[in-house]
Amino acid sequence: MEGQKLQMHERSTNTQQLLWFFGIAACIKLLLIPSYHSTDFEVHRHWLALTHSLPLRQWYFEESSPWTLDYPPFFAYYECILSFFAHLIDPQIVDIHRGLNYESNTVVYFQRISVIVSDLCLLYGVYRLNKNLEFRKRTLMCLLVVWSPGLIVVDSMHFQYNGFLLGLLMLSISYLQEGRDLMGGFFFAILLCFKHLFAVAAPVYFVYLLRHYCWKGLLRGFWQLISMGIVVMVVFAAAYGPFLYHGQIQQVISRMFPFGRGLCHAYWAPNFWVFYIALDKGLAIFLRKLGLNIQAPAASFTGGLVGDSPPFSVLPKITPITTFIMVLLALSPCLFKAWKNPQPQLVARWIAYAYTCGFLFGWHVHEKASLHFVVPLSIVAVHSLEDARHYFLLAIVSCYSLFPLLYEAQEYPIKVLLLLLHSILMWHSFSAQITKDAAAKVTVSAKTGKQLSSLGSLSATVEKERILIGWVGKCYLFGLLGVEIWGQFSHPYLLGDKLPFVPLLLVSLYCALGMIYSWVWQLRCLMKST
Repeated sequence: MEGQKLQMHERSTNTQQLLWFFGIAACIKLLLIPSYHSTDFEVHRHWLALTHSLPLRQWYFEESSPWTLDYPPFFAYYECILSFFAHLIDPQIVDIHRGLNYESNTVVYFQRISVIVSDLCLLYGVYRLNKNLEFRKRTLMCLLVVWSPGLIVVDSMHFQYNGFLLGLLMLSISYLQEGRDLMGGFFFAILLCFKHLFAVAAPVYFVYLLRHYCWKGLLRGFWQLISMGIVVMVVFAAAYGPFLYHGQIQQVISRMFPFGRGLCHAYWAPNFWVFYIALDKGLAIFLRKLGLNIQAPAASFTGGLVGDSPPFSVLPKITPITTFIMVLLALSPCLFKAWKNPQPQLVARWIAYAYTCGFLFGWHVHEKASLHFVVPLSIVAVHSLEDARHYFLLAIVSCYSLFPLLYEAQEYPIKVLLLLLHSILMWHSFSAQITKDAAAKVTVSAKTGKQLSSLGSLSATVEKERILIGWVGKCYLFGLLGVEIWGQFSHPYLLGDKLPFVPLLLVSLYCALGMIYSWVWQLRCLMKST
């Protein structure tokens, strides 16, 4: 009886804590309603109108706007549900013709608030993941995820629904960590039917679930394989069934996978291909100076806008199949580990590693995709010093790499303040956790009766462990400051309007170094895990 009361009290405390964090985050997001929003705002408004005004069989054929529907069906259904509420507030929001580029206060408030409400899915995912953690670690996870400046910048300013989608991913991970593989697979299938770009982790899910859930002997294993297959098929049938009935699957797939968009997005994501592009441009300039006739591509990478699969000047053209093979090769150590020793407690780390591989080597990667591995890594960052050190650096780099998305002057203080405040809170919280763990080590050693010399040595080790970030990491972060000073002040003063692409190029290249370091670090941890 006492145990049940204590458990209920813990759940109540956890819920109140989460709601407090969510309430503060919601207040900040409400204050940001009048801030800048990207073309994604009109994209989602048009999808509200499209799904509300047209029959389902026309959704993936409609072309009255450049912002055609290119997400999987579940997201289209979600937009359709939201459109009913939008129609009650302002019918013009969902008018497919009169609503084009509609930006009244009603549509701004409706869409901004829809993001905040959708984030309740993320909140529930965090609740399931931290419900069995001690208070300090629960607080830390709430800080890392619910107060993530990257999510605020991308969802509540630039405008998207990443928090909602990452909530589905967190729910899936939480069930896998509990050993409830069927539910974990169910939520991942739902996620894929909301946004197909999360499919990068599908090989990890397939290998892990096959080995951990289905490899249970001939009869039991076969039955569990059938059960998992039925669950996944039901989810995909609910999503794609109506379009299969209308004979439109090919059209839906072509909208979801427009490979003609090119290797890179309009703003280069800080990944491996940035170095490839920069090398190509550098070689082209060098060879032209030598007198060779090197043609520049029709769509210039350095202009920030990329056309349909533009060729490189010197280096071989990269195709989607090349990037697919590179992602699979980078994933292979993780798949081997997941098959050899499928441990539920390592699932979050494997999934984060998969999304890191997709971000670094994938085709037409968006800079916002760094959130796909930064947020899952928060699950492991609260448990160990090494993970905390890695996460602290990665979270700062990821958030800073999103700065170019908010290019207007009035948003500059906001994004800087969000990153600084979050960095200070992370530093304080991680340091407090490290200090507590270090003090526990000293206490345990003292109780076991170790000699004073041994305790002195242990105390020295503990003092060393309290250092959250080493001199290399500090130098790298000061380098970020240098890149920002150059882009905001030095470049305009010294070069004026010349070479306008250089500040963006420096941000991408410098942040790509941090992303590649994170990938190598995760790979090393993966190989060391038993």
